[in-house]
Amino acid sequence: MSQSVSNLHTGSDWFGLDEALVRGIRAAGFASPRPIQLETIPAGLANRDVLGLAQTGTGKTAAFALPLLHRILERRSPGPRAVVIAPTRELATQIAAEIRMLSKFTRVKLVTVYGGVSMQNQIRGLRQNPDIVVGCPGRMLDLLQRGVLRLGKVETLVLDEADHMFDMGFLPDIRKIIKAMPTRRQNLLFSATMPTDIRRLADDLLKNPHVVELADTAPASTVDHALYLVAEPRKRALLEHVLTRDECNSAIVFTRTKHRARRLADQLSKAGHRAVGLQGNMSQSQRDRAMSGFRSRRYDILVATDIAARGIDVSGVSHVINFDVPNTPEAYTHRIGRTGRSELEGVAYTFVTGSDHGWVKATERMIGSQIPARQVEGFEPDTVRRPSSNGKPAGRRGRPRRSGYKSRPKQETQKSSRRSVGHRRGRGRAA
Repeated sequence: MSQSVSNLHTGSDWFGLDEALVRGIRAAGFASPRPIQLETIPAGLANRDVLGLAQTGTGKTAAFALPLLHRILERRSPGPRAVVIAPTRELATQIAAEIRMLSKFTRVKLVTVYGGVSMQNQIRGLRQNPDIVVGCPGRMLDLLQRGVLRLGKVETLVLDEADHMFDMGFLPDIRKIIKAMPTRRQNLLFSATMPTDIRRLADDLLKNPHVVELADTAPASTVDHALYLVAEPRKRALLEHVLTRDECNSAIVFTRTKHRARRLADQLSKAGHRAVGLQGNMSQSQRDRAMSGFRSRRYDILVATDIAARGIDVSGVSHVINFDVPNTPEAYTHRIGRTGRSELEGVAYTFVTGSDHGWVKATERMIGSQIPARQVEGFEPDTVRRPSSNGKPAGRRGRPRRSGYKSRPKQETQKSSRRSVGHRRGRGRAA
């Protein structure tokens, strides 16, 4: 569990939170408030709608969970009284675990609902009138249409990572779920970005909201990020080189497709690395085993797609490696933000080929600065041979122009620096 819950003491009253919640915060051992919590908890306690623009890992769960828990404890009645909707099973599970941690000294009941697992346990949990339901739109809508999930007493609705739910096509389901709730309720919407459809949803859903904008397109100062220029056929060899350098305690490797994530994880495992894949075709039990293994350090390397990895918050990830560039510039800061958390330093490298020229320009424009470009001896961009129009190698004139990457690549030496990448020889390999 990452340190996303803060000691919220801002005077002698702890925002007036119930003493049982204060005990939960203290028991978690957290020491100082996060900005999103300071900005949103007072508004949440005042029963105002909230629009929070903030990245994953900024402490949003406590920001919305503490006010809704406080309201439930003020007046006990059959539920569900609060619904939290998240885009992925992993994020729903993570949110539920954090709410349970905060409410450990209370009798608040919570049920999680999401696809990929049997519905029967979820139905049994819902029949016990839980106070809080946390889950994903698809399974929620299914249970609602079956008459098992009853939303007539909901007082607080939370939409977390709303932009990702839009990317995944969940907005129609969400609107159907919202129609089953009372019109008089508190709405809390959190998103990292505000595309047009999410702005429209916010306008329809929120009434005179308290707006907090902490989203930042620039990478955190704790992350050393750079481009590695490489030919497409040499990517895996470069990844092996990176992973076998010093100081790589754990790494998330991002690929563009499910097939590539599965294949790359298998290749790394056969090469002796403790690697596991995470992609959408896996069953829920397989996904759970992969994530628990990565969190417990049974695996050092998690190979994942953007969709599968959304909402994953694992503390202590030392490296993020973009084996493939993200689909959009906005996804860049989301990906590399999975390292360098909780004031720890992290490293993020992106492998770019000649065909990624447009993505580099767009991403640098978005973050407002150039991304340093580096080379490793033996992987220089001069080796890139893009195909000509007839499909045959174009020769040296077909190599990518360095000027497109703006910053002049500097030759990497064989000597490891303080931020050098990868395992020491032999580290991280299967016993």
